Amino acid sequence: MSKRLFSMLYSIIFSTIFSIIMLSYANADAGAIDANERVKAADAYRLSADEIMVNTVVKRYKNNKLDRERSYDVYVKPDRQSLVISKTPSEMGQKVLMLHEKFWLLLPKTKRPIRITPLQKLLGEASVGDVATMKWHEDYTAEYLSALPDSNSGYHELRLTAKRNGATYQTILLSLAPATNIPMRAELYLASGKLAKIAHFETSRKNGREQVSKMILKDTITVNQYTEIEYTSNKPYSLHPKYFNPAYLARNPSLSIQ
Repeated sequence: MSKRLFSMLYSIIFSTIFSIIMLSYANADAGAIDANERVKAADAYRLSADEIMVNTVVKRYKNNKLDRERSYDVYVKPDRQSLVISKTPSEMGQKVLMLHEKFWLLLPKTKRPIRITPLQKLLGEASVGDVATMKWHEDYTAEYLSALPDSNSGYHELRLTAKRNGATYQTILLSLAPATNIPMRAELYLASGKLAKIAHFETSRKNGREQVSKMILKDTITVNQYTEIEYTSNKPYSLHPKYFNPAYLARNPSLSIQ
């Protein structure tokens, strides 16, 4: 074989291998983008607008009977801003503020906001982060565990990994319905790797579109108990930026938002 022919064959083989490698990288990138787009689509079933007010009711059940119930108005803005205002008479005036990666609890009889974590319990298995945070795509990077038609469960199975310190959970294993990307189930893991709780989602048709109406939480230890987070209504609402300042909220403990 002449040197010239050998050089030509080597060039062809090298180009073919290089093209295959680059194609595999392109496919991997496309898969990553598609997984994150699916999470955005799933978020749209939980929040119908970037700025919104959601009436939320948290119910704890024991032995399939309602044990306790609390109500909240949740005001959401882009860029991880949420204000949770308790509407339960026994907790009137209590607020939780999420501002980017920080959470504050404001009590009506205290002059200073109290720093808390998103895992601070509200009622039953429901924590502050479960109520205040409603956009997975802001907190997590998604990748496929399995995508149809390979998934034995019949769902798109995704792993969500936290990309910021303020995320409620370190890892979420999320199941989405194949045709719609409606969230069906989520396993919620702490930074230690421990499975904290499992969430199931229910949807209903409101305002002419399908929306998540309930998130049902169960932990891995407590038996005969579960917690429902029910989204009873929502509407687009642009709350003034001053309300997303812990110092302002502390100075105005009896403020009312109309």
